[in-house]
Amino acid sequence: MSRVLHALLHLAEMDHPATSQLIAQMLQTNSAVVRRTMAGLREAGIVTSVKGHGGGWTLQRPLDDVTLLDIYRALGEPLLFAIGIDSEQTTCVLARAANAATSAALQKAQSEFEKSLAGTTVSQIGQVLESRQGGH
Repeated sequence: MSRVLHALLHLAEMDHPATSQLIAQMLQTNSAVVRRTMAGLREAGIVTSVKGHGGGWTLQRPLDDVTLLDIYRALGEPLLFAIGIDSEQTTCVLARAANAATSAALQKAQSEFEKSLAGTTVSQIGQVLESRQGGH
């Protein structure tokens, strides 16, 4: 997610479309990864793309209209935690109680995480950086 935010902040500063190759260089990855990732953002209406010479990726919406939750959802809501419940098919009462407690805690954490993301726009990230640096 931080790499996507990084790319979006760069796109906001550019006055021309950025190719997948250029974004890949910025993010130190390959252009196929960029195209797959940006496709989700395009489907969410965050970026747009133009094919061919002079084409590339541009912002479709201003970053002050894009929350971190929008980005998270556009990326397919990747799992936050590598922990989970034991077998859902268990017949053991104690295992079911442990599963219920774990599931409840994970749901609460997910909800708080999404609430935090919803309260921050991508442009606010850039503003924090600018205030720390006194500009660009």
